[in-house]
Amino acid sequence: MVVIDNIIALNSSIHGKPFVKWVGGKGQLIDALDSLLPDNFSQLEDVTYVEPFVGGGAMLFHMLGRYHNIKRAIINDVNTSLTRAYITVRDTPYELISSLETIRENYLSLQSEEERKDYYLSVRSLYNKGGLTDVENTTALIFLNKTCFNGLYRVNSKGEFNVPFGRYTSPTFFERETILADSALLQHVEVLNGDFEVTEQHISAGNTLVYFDPPYRPLDATSSFTSYARSGFNDDDQRRLKHYVDRLHSTGCMVMLSNSDCAGKNAADTFFDDLYSDYHIERVWASRSINANPAKRGKLTELLIRNFTNKTRFDYEESTLKRTV
Repeated sequence: MVVIDNIIALNSSIHGKPFVKWVGGKGQLIDALDSLLPDNFSQLEDVTYVEPFVGGGAMLFHMLGRYHNIKRAIINDVNTSLTRAYITVRDTPYELISSLETIRENYLSLQSEEERKDYYLSVRSLYNKGGLTDVENTTALIFLNKTCFNGLYRVNSKGEFNVPFGRYTSPTFFERETILADSALLQHVEVLNGDFEVTEQHISAGNTLVYFDPPYRPLDATSSFTSYARSGFNDDDQRRLKHYVDRLHSTGCMVMLSNSDCAGKNAADTFFDDLYSDYHIERVWASRSINANPAKRGKLTELLIRNFTNKTRFDYEESTLKRTV
């Protein structure tokens, strides 16, 4: 990976960004998340950054591009196709770019919407059958992501991607510069695939920041969207996640977590306020644009939960936070 190493050497600041559109992406909240880090975060030495629900990676690419004191990073997602994509972007960016250029040319050469829809469905079928190489699978993932309805990633009970055709006239499939920048930033990133708790065995004491962006708890029945993988993410999973946060807190890790503000929609629904009552809870404004009902798109508050303040992390030995070990 000589060329990628040269990119790193020649650029003191590499600006990567998500190569796929992902429901719940944190692009719009980056400034708020960054502002809530400890004031001395950039002065910490040999930082490890961990994302157990990496999704589209907006926060990941921001952190790696801005904070050069991050010497080790670990990302994880339950979506196998997505984690394969991160590995492909990291290890074989030029092969991926060539493959994406080919599928883009094939698609844009089709004149009618019906031809493009048939092409989309054929790629979706091949993707769902499996057996593709990492480059082929990632090419299909990015193509489907950029041409499907509303940029959703949704699977059915069989684990099959089932989002319909999006009818875009001039979709932007990918940017060569983004793939290369992301590849450069991912060179020292370990990619895991599984339940969020698989990251625990890879986390050691020291200056470690763990950022959780789990599937959001739905504000109502129609806003539920946790079908990134065959299994969902229910309230029991949210509680299990909180227990994991407690364990990480007890080791001295800095922990930050995002989720929906259920109480903002229904004052009686204090699920997260009660669950994380021992932690710092901030409410920030965010916009949600991915919803089948346009009337339900717009601004609402989300929760940012931390075990540290801007000035310092908690003294985990003396704090009164409850622990579940």
